[in-house]
Amino acid sequence: MRTSTFGNEDSLPRIPLPTLADSGERFLQWCSPLLTEEELATTRQAVAEFLASDEAAELHDSLTAYAGQDDVHSWLDEFWRDRYLGRRDRIALNANFFFLFNDTDDDQISRAVRLIAAAVDHKLALDAETVPPTTRRGQPLSMQQHRYLFSTTRIPRPERDGVRAPNTPEHPGPSPARHIVVFFRGNAFRLDVIGADGAPHSLDELAEALRRIAATTDRGPGVGALTSHDRVRWAANREALLVDNTASVDVIETALFCLALEHELPGDLDGKCKQLLAGDPTDRWFDKGVTLIVFPDGAAGINGEHCLLDGTTIVEFVDSLMSGTAESHAQAAGATAQGVPEPQALEFRLSPELSGEVDAAAKDYVAYGEATATRTVRFDDFGSERAKALGISPDAFVQMAFQLAHRRSKGFTGATYESIATRHFHHGRTEAMRVVTPEVLEFVAAMEDAESSRSDRAEAFRRAADAHVTRAKECQAGDAPEQHLWELQLIAARRGQEFSPALYSSPGWLTMRDDYLSTSAAPSVNIQYFGFGATSEHCIGVAYVLLPQSFNVHLSTPRTVGEQMTGFAEQLGRAIDELSDLVS
Repeated sequence: MRTSTFGNEDSLPRIPLPTLADSGERFLQWCSPLLTEEELATTRQAVAEFLASDEAAELHDSLTAYAGQDDVHSWLDEFWRDRYLGRRDRIALNANFFFLFNDTDDDQISRAVRLIAAAVDHKLALDAETVPPTTRRGQPLSMQQHRYLFSTTRIPRPERDGVRAPNTPEHPGPSPARHIVVFFRGNAFRLDVIGADGAPHSLDELAEALRRIAATTDRGPGVGALTSHDRVRWAANREALLVDNTASVDVIETALFCLALEHELPGDLDGKCKQLLAGDPTDRWFDKGVTLIVFPDGAAGINGEHCLLDGTTIVEFVDSLMSGTAESHAQAAGATAQGVPEPQALEFRLSPELSGEVDAAAKDYVAYGEATATRTVRFDDFGSERAKALGISPDAFVQMAFQLAHRRSKGFTGATYESIATRHFHHGRTEAMRVVTPEVLEFVAAMEDAESSRSDRAEAFRRAADAHVTRAKECQAGDAPEQHLWELQLIAARRGQEFSPALYSSPGWLTMRDDYLSTSAAPSVNIQYFGFGATSEHCIGVAYVLLPQSFNVHLSTPRTVGEQMTGFAEQLGRAIDELSDLVS
């Protein structure tokens, strides 16, 4: 194994492309627990017709040929572009995700300086390829996404968005930018954090520059609110914005990252999480890959754009930010005193129509945020060590608790998504796992059956947990059907080809992908909470931080079903206690 940051990438195995037959068989296995006998029969017929069709075979052959091209890293390359860049709704709250860092004793300016110094240190170390590659069980993982941590910005387009990023054919090599953009009270400021000779500014210089920004009392135009609109409307507004403001937009899009200095302090921890997820849109540029956010009391977090960055990469970045002191990062990066960098307020000339769009975007987004219910749940008496001591996979334990809590709070078992990392593959990202198995149904049924014995319940729990582990391992190996079948559909759409087999309107396809729970984990001792929005009108977004001695969960759902989320949270605590007792 090589020790340079990106030295192992080309030696990592390619993610395998499943066969059509395997994906068809697994799809039926995955969707069947959610279907009636009649729905399953209809879906079986649709799958059989799909597998027998010449169109499906030709599309799969085309995908196989694509995966074999020299400039293609994975058969999923184009899939990821469509999945993330193809969505036309707003990405703010719907796609972006957040992390709330652990607290420190810093005030707002000191915390911001610490984060800037650590981020710049990490950027320079990535450029020199001295960041140690991440490993799992001694095996290297893909570090490709780390190339996009800095100066990456999503660009709205009418049909499918683009990305402006370093280390791409359009912009080869690391970002040459030396500046960040700081948002405060609707104003945007360019701030050079690296001097002309390549050395970062000193901590004292950065602190003084931020104090000058924080002294601003005038309210700015809040142009960033435009990024909170749906992609089509934002694309049109960006074109209008560029007419008189190309230079200012360019400063934001090329900045290493954004920093938001919040001027209002939420009343509690839940409020901080909500502000990180869906804060004041006039102090955000939601298209930016990384936005660091610091509250008046020094609490801090991050809002991330998803198209080139997954949660696991941001977790590793956060761990780097939270390691060491501001002084140690400044020293490692070679920071030196070279004069206080003067913040430069970005000027925007807005037509009356565009000013109206900014106001409308801000108003619409605030209403959208208010229509989203969120809450945090913390367990200090349960963690991964407790699950291991009970002989249960920690992730399987909490996923079974989610299933039991959902059944008890809503009265049924619904489709559940879990993100599974596949970074042990070349350019690996994630695989879509569907959690509900036949063993899950048997488990929740046993738990709800008053005549079921304790030993029967415990055995059903262990079988369901074991089945969960088995499926997760299959997903980690690339043996999963959904993204494969979905990509075949997307290939036909890109060609403008008429392709509407019954598979994609079958009860199995529609039901399996209609999430009632959308779940993802981010294990880091440096994170209190992480979160994201729900994926449908009845979905609960479940983001969890499972640590050795604690378990923190952030929940989100449309406010119209907020009471159901509250019920789920209450039942989750009971489920964890009950399951712990059951197998102790």
